[in-house]
Amino acid sequence: MEQLDAFDKALREFDTRVHEVGPRQWDAATPCTEWSVRDLVNHVTGEHLWAPWLLRGATLAEVGDRYDGDVLGDDPVRVWEGATADSRDAFHAAGALDGRVHVTGGRIAASEYGWQMISDLTVHAWDLARGIGADDRLDEDLVREVYDRIAPQVPNWQGSGMFAAPVEVPDDARTQDRLVGLLGRKP
Repeated sequence: MEQLDAFDKALREFDTRVHEVGPRQWDAATPCTEWSVRDLVNHVTGEHLWAPWLLRGATLAEVGDRYDGDVLGDDPVRVWEGATADSRDAFHAAGALDGRVHVTGGRIAASEYGWQMISDLTVHAWDLARGIGADDRLDEDLVREVYDRIAPQVPNWQGSGMFAAPVEVPDDARTQDRLVGLLGRKP
């Protein structure tokens, strides 16, 4: 699957769930045990506010703390929509994924950053669906692509705090269940 196609699919998966959040669901729990629905959407929205800066070559210091804390304000859906419109434009800009970007761990290939964002959108779409009681089935091709890219990296992430320890799932489980289990979620 082409990277930008995967990005767009993952963005749609999360966006669909954001638009399904009911007025009384923002404080609901999610599989990310320390985050409510609002916290989860805030986290992903913040990442997409950062993306245009990083893809243009900004350093972490240049972005600073402008996206720390609550970025959602009084209209979380509207803020999400604005952040992702700018992020999508930045990812789709000619040559955006050809360079390198600054992230917490140093400079990495922009394409690697893109796959990190795709993975985050995909898994958090599942988390958000679970938090609001919506359909949690994700695009099978997207899930397979993300799983194939993440599975070899997971052993290196253990103990980093990025994800909980993997949850065992049956060998014959569908790819989506294997993906969320791999990232510490109980399917």
